Amino acid sequence: MTKENKKKSKGFKSKETKPISIKEKDSSKAKKEISEKVKKKPKKLKAKLSEHTAFKNKDKKKKRNRKCVWVKKFTLEYEQKLHKLQIELLKMQKHVRAEGLRILALFEGRDAAGKGGSIKRIIEHMNPRGTRVVALLSPDDTEQTQWYFQRYIQHLPSAGEIVLFDRSWYNRAMVEPVMNFCTDEQNKRFLKDVPMLEEMLVKDGIILFKFFFSVSKDEQLQRFDSRETDLLKQYKISPVDRMAQEMWDDYTVRKFQMLNETNRTLAPWTIIRSDNKKLARLNCIKHFLSRIKYEGRIPKKELRTDPDVLISGIDEIRYMEEHLLEPYALAG
Repeated sequence: MTKENKKKSKGFKSKETKPISIKEKDSSKAKKEISEKVKKKPKKLKAKLSEHTAFKNKDKKKKRNRKCVWVKKFTLEYEQKLHKLQIELLKMQKHVRAEGLRILALFEGRDAAGKGGSIKRIIEHMNPRGTRVVALLSPDDTEQTQWYFQRYIQHLPSAGEIVLFDRSWYNRAMVEPVMNFCTDEQNKRFLKDVPMLEEMLVKDGIILFKFFFSVSKDEQLQRFDSRETDLLKQYKISPVDRMAQEMWDDYTVRKFQMLNETNRTLAPWTIIRSDNKKLARLNCIKHFLSRIKYEGRIPKKELRTDPDVLISGIDEIRYMEEHLLEPYALAG
């Protein structure tokens, strides 16, 4: 018996020998099935470090039971700045409670614009007893028969309280008319009534913030795609997500109309370009802190916002007027 035959008898395979499970006559078919399985194989999810991990471990010494992980310089800088601003938020909250101030912040924007992420960073370390997030579901049968603002009014802040609305009464300005959840008459009546309501709130002493998170169409699409593959973002998927892309131009028209009708001196809009989520969060918090004077606040220069990220409502209106015939040039 030759050496080659001995190897075969012991179960060895030579380089020229094909896998035993694939017969000669079915090799092409088997290869095809394998290639199809490889194509259908789900993409490996990219693991992300929890926020603040880089900042907390940047000065740790090397040890046997520790492993180096590379992070972007921008990520580390962002976590350092966020940490500092969150300390300022705690100082500000202490002042709000001591002085009995009432703060109301409305977070608006298209789907996947980054509203929820910014709210999360604002309240992350704040005392929950003086901070509330209001994210209302669709109105039930009873609420549909009530005055439109009725279900929102009951959530307004009391003395010493900060309330953040993750979507607010401005649903009737964009989402509802675009998706045919309200009539054209209801939409027009809302746009006439809401400036008067907000004027009453401000004159009564409520400090009102109105943030609109502006995301580009391409970035919104990427975020929708990530929601479908990331198991931790499954709860964010909704049936109207893809419709938001299809009705992009309709939303743009409604946004322009909303800003024109509701951007007032007493209750102005603040637009935040949110294609870069981290920059959007930092600038949102800086603006929030710069509007309230409290003891021990960091210098004003450290609360300066980026003019490319944070834009006034009136400047956004002018920008949209100049580019109404070029919808592709408009941010969301």
